[in-house]
Amino acid sequence: MSASIAQAVARYAEHAGPPVARAVRDAAAKVPALAARLADAGLDPRGLTHADLARLPVLAKDEVIALQRQRPPWGGLLAPHACVDRVFQSPGPLYEPQLAGPDPWRWVEALRAAGFSQDDLVLNCFGYHLSPAGAMFDEGCLAVGATVLPGGIGSQDLQAAAIADLGVTAYTGLPSYLRAVIERYDAAGLPPEAWRLSRALVTAEPLPDSLRAELQQRVPTVLMAYGTAEAGLIGYETQPNSGLRPAQDVLVEVCDLDTGMPLTEGEGQVVITLARSDYPLVRFGTGDLSAWTLDAAGQPRLVGVLGRVGAAVKVRGMFLHPRQAAQALADTPGVAAWRLVIDRVAHRDELACEIILSAGHDRAADAERVVAEVTRRLRDRLRFGAAVRIVSQIEDGDQGLIDRRRWD
Repeated sequence: MSASIAQAVARYAEHAGPPVARAVRDAAAKVPALAARLADAGLDPRGLTHADLARLPVLAKDEVIALQRQRPPWGGLLAPHACVDRVFQSPGPLYEPQLAGPDPWRWVEALRAAGFSQDDLVLNCFGYHLSPAGAMFDEGCLAVGATVLPGGIGSQDLQAAAIADLGVTAYTGLPSYLRAVIERYDAAGLPPEAWRLSRALVTAEPLPDSLRAELQQRVPTVLMAYGTAEAGLIGYETQPNSGLRPAQDVLVEVCDLDTGMPLTEGEGQVVITLARSDYPLVRFGTGDLSAWTLDAAGQPRLVGVLGRVGAAVKVRGMFLHPRQAAQALADTPGVAAWRLVIDRVAHRDELACEIILSAGHDRAADAERVVAEVTRRLRDRLRFGAAVRIVSQIEDGDQGLIDRRRWD
């Protein structure tokens, strides 16, 4: 089995690699930071092949953040005359440009695999504020020819009513959010015969078999895709549990965490190189762990996201890093200690912040002010809503960020 996986991955790289290498050669002439990286690795861009790329050290997200701080706003990674339609901010902060043109994040491929077409009215329930996910799927659905209802996150009563009133046929968003919308539709007593939603492309959090089966009782087609804010689409399902097919115009590698060399067996970090010359991401480490497998036809597929490299975790489709939480809550008046606890309840992420009050802040009025301030800081500085609870003790080993979620 290992030999066949290795052969399939090699065939995939031989097919996907050359156009990516050509784009990197073109980009090196325009993008200073890329030219410098290649030179540091002893690589001549003029004769660069996709096999040579393995000699280039993996570029971590934190390194991109550092480059942007040194050379704002793009760290030298954007071609000087590139046309940028929008700018987004991800946790870090890391700024991402939306390049001009249709479907710049290339989600059309995954949407079509899920059956999306010009006949669909799509409820897009990814966020439209600062983070790029809402715009990513908006652009992809428009490129398919579909009509978009920009639902965003929240107002589930209005979203449920729109499903009935407008005849919404398709959905993009978190799988857990789709479950919540279905529950809200039923709780509102809306007519079952008005429910026409028949396909969904979901991403940004795991899709356990139990949740997929529950969703499919109301939405027959529920497929998973995988991407990042920086890269857009990386892989997608063509059938449930078929593994993630690597997207076009991107070279996907699973790489050893220590050496950065591509693997064909075992877990490693997903590393991608885009065939994009104006804003190239070359050997970019997503921070996600995965592994190669084969589908029924013997084609290489990613098994999915198996975890994260480092301390950051994904909560409700957004990254949460202990360092950012510490910065947000540092020196909060009245807080002696804190921790963030992530749990999974009814297929939905729940975030709580447990705090110990400082001496002299245990009166009811003082405690209420402290809770309100912690709630505000989490919302404004991290963009997360959390239930803030006062506790009497937090063990040293339990400080920071505690992830209690199970995905079975």
